[in-house]
Amino acid sequence: MSGASWAAYVGASAALALALAVSAALAWRWGGRRRRLQRVGSVAALFLYPVKSCGGAAVRRAELTALGLRSGDLRDRFWLVIKEDGHMVTGRQEPRLVLISVSCGNGYLMLSAPEMKELRVPIKLSRKNKVHNCRIFGFDVQGRDCGDEAAEWITSFLTTQPYRLVHFETSMMPRNSKDIMPVFRPTDKVAYPDCSPVMIISEASLEDLNTRLEKKVTIQNFRPNILVTGCSAFEEDSWDEICIGSVDMKGTMGCPRCLLTTIDPETGIMDRKEPLETLKRLVESGRNLK
Repeated sequence: MSGASWAAYVGASAALALALAVSAALAWRWGGRRRRLQRVGSVAALFLYPVKSCGGAAVRRAELTALGLRSGDLRDRFWLVIKEDGHMVTGRQEPRLVLISVSCGNGYLMLSAPEMKELRVPIKLSRKNKVHNCRIFGFDVQGRDCGDEAAEWITSFLTTQPYRLVHFETSMMPRNSKDIMPVFRPTDKVAYPDCSPVMIISEASLEDLNTRLEKKVTIQNFRPNILVTGCSAFEEDSWDEICIGSVDMKGTMGCPRCLLTTIDPETGIMDRKEPLETLKRLVESGRNLK
């Protein structure tokens, strides 16, 4: 999680299952003895990334839970690819993970990838399946093994070493965001995300960045949960208290961008330079700092 900072990490409200919808108004809570709301934009899109580092799923509506967005059986970063020793595997190590598309239906998580037969994994796994102790950025978190067929599918597609797919279950203990980044609240929890249950980016910030790049990037390079329209570039960096409909969130910190942003979502090839180098120059110039 090193590199230039852009996009707002936010902590979910303690209240569970609050509805979010595309086109909902977004406001920033501000000022004084009596805090007031100032409209700053609207929700342009909602995304979930069920398998960490794999393709995202755009949804029209989602619920905000304490562990991030949920839409039906899909939950944000509730599945994880691991090595046989339990250490996580992300696009930083295996860039081709971004080429795996994820959907669900009839109680199954479905994965598809170029030149691969579709994989169907039961969302409710047998209690006989092994529970792994997984390692994410030095912290332990559990995950139930999705079975040998899933492991063989992931391993066959990536072709580098044996891997397994695990699923976080709500009965398992989530990680504390505050243990990873001290600016988070004690109530902020995550399953397999890096450290935050929700990330917000604006269309204006992406457009501003693309004016500075020779090769344009898309929102898929940055993997936000909430895409906002109707605000100024990098304005989201200044939002401390955010209200979307009846949902309240706390703006916590800018997201430390990493090499994952340099992976072309269409080819799975990692550039390792852009857009990180341009983002770094923006941060150094103070363009998108709070």
